Amino acid sequence: MKKLRIALPLFGVLLLAAACNRDTDFNYYYYEPADYTLLSQYLNLPERPHNYESVLPKHLSALGLAARPVQQNKVILGRVLFYDKNLSKDGSVSCASCHKQELAFSDNAAVSRGVFDRAGDRNSIALGSVLNFSAYYGTDLFGPSGIPFFWDNRAGTASEQNIGSMTNPKEMDMSHSDIVSAVQAQPYYEPLFRIAFGNGQISSERVSEAIAEFVNAIGSFHSKFDREAEQTIGYNVYNDAEYTNFSGFTAEENRGKKIYLDHCAACHSPTQSRPAMMKGNNGLDAASPDPGVGGITGLPADMGLFKVPLLRNIALTAPYMHDGRFATLEEVVEHYNSGIKAHPNLSFELRSGAEPKRLNLTDTQKQDLVAFLKTLTDEQLLTDVRFSDPFK
Repeated sequence: MKKLRIALPLFGVLLLAAACNRDTDFNYYYYEPADYTLLSQYLNLPERPHNYESVLPKHLSALGLAARPVQQNKVILGRVLFYDKNLSKDGSVSCASCHKQELAFSDNAAVSRGVFDRAGDRNSIALGSVLNFSAYYGTDLFGPSGIPFFWDNRAGTASEQNIGSMTNPKEMDMSHSDIVSAVQAQPYYEPLFRIAFGNGQISSERVSEAIAEFVNAIGSFHSKFDREAEQTIGYNVYNDAEYTNFSGFTAEENRGKKIYLDHCAACHSPTQSRPAMMKGNNGLDAASPDPGVGGITGLPADMGLFKVPLLRNIALTAPYMHDGRFATLEEVVEHYNSGIKAHPNLSFELRSGAEPKRLNLTDTQKQDLVAFLKTLTDEQLLTDVRFSDPFK
């Protein structure tokens, strides 16, 4: 009996250890040795996968925003696809070619170049301008309240967006069958698809779904603005707490914040949470050479209207506007200060009666506004290994 009394506690310890191991296996997956050996020839993927869970700070979650849980295995596959140049007709560009992480997933060209050095039609929108795609983008997640993609708002979901870019002749110029063939030709995809989808079957729909899951995992909410808003605003998001001076801001940045709230927030968002408007005309031209949203809807009232983006990481994403016409933030500020044109569809917020609004800011006030815009930079996003190029 003594042996039994000694054995029972030992057996309990072993059961506990086994349970812990099962719990570890449940919470993390490990690649099969043969799979990981194969993947490691081409990719820098950790044996234990990165965690792509996002938890928004209080000043954003209090607005009812939350990052939707993503499927980790699909994100990992989507990350590889996002950086793979094999998904373009001439093997020269990937999604990341026009959305560079060090530039908050934007491009530093007025208009990006696609396959065979073909020029695109518009400036590449910075993925890092968005708080978190899964928080409010995509009609597959949010119905009519979801924010659409592209400058002309023509894509309702991240999947529609990426398949549109992959098949665009000026971007990656691939057909659906081309995409499948290109992916099937790479040996590292079979285990990644098997882990992500339960089998190794490859289709353009699965490719698009995985890239969308990666995009939905990207978020930017670690800027100086966010740190100060978390401390000063917290859950007090409905009492104009954003107008309170932030203790960690310089006097210049606080003055710029007030200018932004008074003159810019009505379109772009006072809290950098989601755009206050889905589309607008900001008076770049008196008559638009590019119809924008109107080119999709055909409605006269939509002619010359374009997506209204958030301004997160704006200091990193030059050149600016849908056509990349402004090289600096100072030029952008001066446009709104004195250069707005009387377009027939000029947004109401930029009108003063029947005429375009003039802010008439002093040089100091313009510098203050630029100083505030620079607080929206999220340095963490620029080097986050979870969203970096996985190829060796």
